[in-house]
Amino acid sequence: MEQKSPSKKPAQKALTKEDRLKAALKANMGRRKAQAKARASQTEGDTEAVKSEGQD
Repeated sequence: MEQKSPSKKPAQKALTKEDRLKAALKANMGRRKAQAKARASQTEGDTEAVKSEGQD
């Protein structure tokens, strides 16, 4: 008789899920950093515009 080895699919599924979660977290952090950078540059641009208007 042949012995069936235990299936390793559940372990791979968990690993795959973990990989997907890591990728989603990394993408989310990237979006948040981009948003923060855009907000910072927008705020910086607004203060530059106010300063330049006062110099005219």
